[in-house]
Amino acid sequence: MTGLDADTIRLFAGESTVERFAGLHVFAEIDSTNSFLMQQPGPHPGELSLAVTTNQTAGRGQHGKTWHSPPGSGLCLSAAYTFAAEPQNLPALTLALGLGVVDALEELGIDGVQLKWPNDLVALDGKLGGILTERQQRTTGSVTVVTGIGLNLDLTDVDDFGADEGWARRIVDLKSLSEQVPQRERIAGVLATRLLQTFVEYESNSFARFIEPWSRRDWLFGRKITVNTANGPIAGIGAGVTDDGALLVSTPGSGVRRVTSGSIVVAGDRAAQP
Repeated sequence: MTGLDADTIRLFAGESTVERFAGLHVFAEIDSTNSFLMQQPGPHPGELSLAVTTNQTAGRGQHGKTWHSPPGSGLCLSAAYTFAAEPQNLPALTLALGLGVVDALEELGIDGVQLKWPNDLVALDGKLGGILTERQQRTTGSVTVVTGIGLNLDLTDVDDFGADEGWARRIVDLKSLSEQVPQRERIAGVLATRLLQTFVEYESNSFARFIEPWSRRDWLFGRKITVNTANGPIAGIGAGVTDDGALLVSTPGSGVRRVTSGSIVVAGDRAAQP
């Protein structure tokens, strides 16, 4: 089954969240939920527009990579939110939203999900999903962002669905983490509520409120990594994130380096800690 029922999504989102819906768009198939919302007028400040599907044919990921979603095997949800004014450290918003997704999954009974800087959801050392946040151009002082969440739900009947990331040993799904995958509409509704809460908190507190819980979910912490940046590779051990969302890498020769952008290669398991 690949169809989704909008009324059931609203039911699981709850009345207080639905009151702030500017729109809920449910698709049997679409090229990209993010692209759809990027082409729509942004919601009024404090409101949320959603686009949801179980069959995305041309999803987009970080650094122009594609997000594959075989029909019915996953859930793709994008949320557009408008800040009345640009919050501090807007680039770190994706990290905070990752926590919102983890909180939603825990509410659904899915434990053990971690976050890989800056935008991946990890479980069992494999890729469970990804997050992409884009800024929509506006002529006013307000700022609209569109965040897309892609989750693997059940890959049982999917052939040759290999990892598209060099760091991921494999792709994992919610079925690997739970005896029963939650109803898709329930996942979408709970995600909508948690994402809205995250947007509202970020508007008031920026990333400062999220750094401590994010650090507890930091999959890269203590791992041997190489970050390929525009200025060359940085090799070392993941050392956490800063209060503005930058990645810290402890290197043998130049101490702790701060990274704001780059692709990551994971060398192996966690390094021995003193």
